[in-house]
Amino acid sequence: MRLGILGGTFNPFHLGHLRSAAEVREQLDLDRVLFVPASRPPHKDDPDLASFAHRHNMVRLAVWDNPAFEASDIEDRRPGASYTIDTLRALGERYGPELFFLIGLDAFLEIDTWHRAAELFDAAHFAVFSRPEYDPGALGDFLLGLDLGFTGNGGAGAWRRRGGRTVRFCPVTRVDI
Repeated sequence: MRLGILGGTFNPFHLGHLRSAAEVREQLDLDRVLFVPASRPPHKDDPDLASFAHRHNMVRLAVWDNPAFEASDIEDRRPGASYTIDTLRALGERYGPELFFLIGLDAFLEIDTWHRAAELFDAAHFAVFSRPEYDPGALGDFLLGLDLGFTGNGGAGAWRRRGGRTVRFCPVTRVDI
């Protein structure tokens, strides 16, 4: 199964999340997209963060009528901080190696600050979608600057890492929220 994973605080969940996921799913021919609200996001200390139950329910209600979309509570079933690497590893064990982590360019350009960041690129392929006000050209420079063995020979808008994992740029329709 080719599974897309879109994580985030989803505070609130909105049409931009749905639209981006649908367009990336189509571009990469994914079988399903799993929406994973962060239960205890380590990067966000926000007193206005809605409860996990509320945010998960928003996602569940937003995707209920799309058979290709599913809401997951995987991060709430695990104790401690919600680290993406732990989620990707658990989902890889359950669904197999064809995981695609969907992430906006704005968040991707900060991925080197994430917990065990280098390991993320062994756990899943990445689909980096466009974000307003961010230059897509920054993606390649950033990737090559990580010094993790990426080369630009994965095709137009794609980079390949030793071991076969890829990072692909996926333009999506801008949705003003």
